[in-house]
Amino acid sequence: MTRQDLARTQMELNTMKANFGDVVPRRDFEMQEKTNKDLQEQLESLRDDYEEVRKEHEILLQLHMTTLKERDQFYTELQEIQGTSTPRPDWIKCEDVVAGGPERWHMLAEGKNSDQLVDVLLEEIGEGLLREKDFFQGLGYEESILPSFLRFDGVVQNKKPTKKDVINLLKDAWKERLTEEQKDKFSDFFFKFLESRFGSDAMAWAYTIFENIKLFRSNELMRQFYDILMEKRSESVYIKQKETVTQLLKELTNVDNQNEGVLTMEQLSTVLKSTFPLKKEDKIQELMEAGGWHTNSSNADLLNYRLLFVEDEEGQSMPFVHKLWDQYMFEKDEYLQELKQALGLELREEVTLPKLRETLMIIDPSLDKQTLNSYLNQAFQVPVIEAPEESEENQENVVAQVRTVLERLQIIDVRRKGPREQEPAS
Repeated sequence: MTRQDLARTQMELNTMKANFGDVVPRRDFEMQEKTNKDLQEQLESLRDDYEEVRKEHEILLQLHMTTLKERDQFYTELQEIQGTSTPRPDWIKCEDVVAGGPERWHMLAEGKNSDQLVDVLLEEIGEGLLREKDFFQGLGYEESILPSFLRFDGVVQNKKPTKKDVINLLKDAWKERLTEEQKDKFSDFFFKFLESRFGSDAMAWAYTIFENIKLFRSNELMRQFYDILMEKRSESVYIKQKETVTQLLKELTNVDNQNEGVLTMEQLSTVLKSTFPLKKEDKIQELMEAGGWHTNSSNADLLNYRLLFVEDEEGQSMPFVHKLWDQYMFEKDEYLQELKQALGLELREEVTLPKLRETLMIIDPSLDKQTLNSYLNQAFQVPVIEAPEESEENQENVVAQVRTVLERLQIIDVRRKGPREQEPAS
């Protein structure tokens, strides 16, 4: 029996050696498992760091390539400029060519740079050629023709109005437009206005007016009218600007208790800061200087503020109102640039409607729902309302290129409603 037990034990021992000869102790296994887990975590961390560094490297490469392209472009432009540069034109020669002689030329050239003087000369030449035309050829009925009231086939007479006549006609059209409900498109309204004014000659006047406003781009009133008819700008931009100017004049008049028509520069500064609370100090300073204040002037100096808002016979505004417009356009570009940066997308990439809504609320938390929806409606060319939660998935399907979104928003009246970060409640 002892020999049998020994044989059985020997067999079991051999079996155990065969089965578990390569097995490590549990304690060693657990230690190795912990070491492996730590190494795995380190590997994941290193992979994340590597991915981040790789992305930064790609961005730096792109910036480097962009910088190289810009350098090459600037160098090419420099070579072209050096090769084609000519002496500064002697603009005095134009005195004997322009109708009206030296006096009219000095009036036209005052405060203009060379590029603007070229435009003035082109307008003078174009005006002469336009007056020589007796008829205009219709453009046809293609859908691409803008404004739509020019879709006509045939020949129409050139009515040959003076520049002043055209300006007065445009002013009358604006007055009528501002008093109506503005249900029609601006181009449709304008042709109806011409029909009510000229009857069967409306088409001839439409072509005549359009050719004039296309030519005189240096005239503020004509340029605005042309941009609206060509749908490069929404009429709301100019209406809002007009309302802003009117409101500012009203505020200044309220401060003028004696109704004398004069205010101190300090009073002007106070009204500007209260009317435009989002403007920085340097922008207020620019408006003050456009109004006639200079660094060597005293804040107690009197200013005839009503003269800041008058228009000449050609509808041109004073420098003060011009500066207001320039600042509005600069602020709009700055706002849209901030929107692009906050989106974090390239111009050719697509953005969804919810993403744009969220980003607009981040950069401008004071936006009300109606204004926000009007921006989204313009950006995506779809009607946008406060949709219930179940339509979120549908909104995700509404997309447009970032470039397209910014171009569409550039057309309408876009402006900041409040500071980016709300002030903490007191």
